[in-house]
Amino acid sequence: MMAHTVDFRIPAELLTEMRGWRTKALGIGVIGALLSAIGFFVAGPNQFYRSYLWSYIFIVAISLGPLAWLMLQYVTGGAWGLVIRRACEAAARTLPLTLLMFLPIVIGINNLYPWPHAEIVNADPLLKHKAPYLNVPFFLARAGIYFAGWLFLSWWFNKWSAKEDAEGHDAVHSKMSRMAGPGILFWGFSVTFMAIDWVLSVDPKWFSTMFGLLFIASQGLTAMAFLITLMVLLSKYRPMSEVLTHRHLHDLGKFMLALVMVWAYFSFSQFLIIWAGNLPDEIPWYLTRLNGGWQFVALLLVLGHFVLPFALLLSRDLKRNFKLLASIAVFILVMRFVDLYWLITPSFLKQSFGLSWMDFTVPIGLVGLWLAYFLTQLEKRPLMPVNAPHLEEVLEHGRD
Repeated sequence: MMAHTVDFRIPAELLTEMRGWRTKALGIGVIGALLSAIGFFVAGPNQFYRSYLWSYIFIVAISLGPLAWLMLQYVTGGAWGLVIRRACEAAARTLPLTLLMFLPIVIGINNLYPWPHAEIVNADPLLKHKAPYLNVPFFLARAGIYFAGWLFLSWWFNKWSAKEDAEGHDAVHSKMSRMAGPGILFWGFSVTFMAIDWVLSVDPKWFSTMFGLLFIASQGLTAMAFLITLMVLLSKYRPMSEVLTHRHLHDLGKFMLALVMVWAYFSFSQFLIIWAGNLPDEIPWYLTRLNGGWQFVALLLVLGHFVLPFALLLSRDLKRNFKLLASIAVFILVMRFVDLYWLITPSFLKQSFGLSWMDFTVPIGLVGLWLAYFLTQLEKRPLMPVNAPHLEEVLEHGRD
C-alpha cells in the first residue's frame, strides 16, 4: 500500500460518529459530576474527596501515560508506535483539563492528608521529621513542577508533529527524538514523586521503595489498554480500517502482556520485601488491605489483574483478534480502577471494606468529561502522521 493513496483525514462518517460519542460522554460526565456535587453535601466532603482522589489518579494515567508511549516511540521507532501516535498526541493535549481537575485535590488537601494539620504533626515525632517535605507550600510547588514539565512535553511534541505534517520530516529532523529521551526520564521521576506526594502521603508513616515503580508500570498499562480499545474501535472506519492490521494489534497486545507481568512483579516484590522484613512501621499497611473484606478485593486483583489476562494474552491468535483483544483491554481498565481503589481507600477507612455510591459517580463523571475533551482533540488532526518517515513500511506491516 502506498501512503499517497490513503487519505488519513477523518471522513465525514467517522467524524459524525466521534461527535456522537463525544456528546454521550459529555452527557454521562455531566450527570456524574452533578451527582458527585450533590454527594459533596449529602455524603460529606470527606467522602467526596476520597472518591475523587483515586478516580483522579486514573485520569492522570490515561492523559499522561500516552505521552510516555509517544516519547518511547520516538526513541525506539517501530510500526506499533506510528499507528497510535495521533491518539497519544490527543491524550497529551488533555493535560490542561487534567490540571484543572487537580483543583479539588488542592481545595480538599486538609480532608485528604493528615500532614497539613499542625496539631497532628506536632504530636507525632515522625511527622515532624518529615515536615520539611510534607507541607502544603512545597506540595503545591512540586505539583507545579510536574504539571509544568508534562505540559511542556505535550506542547513540544504536538508542535513539531504538526510542523512535520505541514512541512515534511526534514523540517523537524531529530527535534522530537532528542527531546524524547530526557522526556522519558522526567516522566519516570515525576510519576514516582507524584505517587509519593498524592497517594503515599495519605498514610505518611508508611513507605515503600517500590511504590514509584509500581505507578510507572500501572500508568503504562492503563494507557496501553486504553489505546488498544480506541484502535479497535477506530478500525471499523476509514482510514484506520485501511491501516491497522492484525500484526499492529499483535504488537500492542505484546506490550500489554509485558506490562501485566511487570505490574504483577512489582506488586509481589513490594509485598514480599515488606512481609519478609516484618517491621511494625511497614506491615500494618498490608494488614489493613488483607483483612475486613479487603482480602477479597486483593484476591480479585490477583486473579483479574494478573492470572486471567496473563493466561489469555499468551495466545498469539488472541492478540491478533481485534474484538477479543479489545475485550481484555477494557477488562484491564476496570481492574485498574479496582487496583487504585484498593491502594488508596483503605488508608482512609482503617476498617472493613466499604463502598460509597460516590465511588461510582465520581469516576463516571471524571472519565466522561475527559473522554469528551479527548475526542474533541482527536478530531483535530489526521489519524496518521502523513509525513512521518517509514510510513509506507508501517502500512505494509503485516500485509504479507
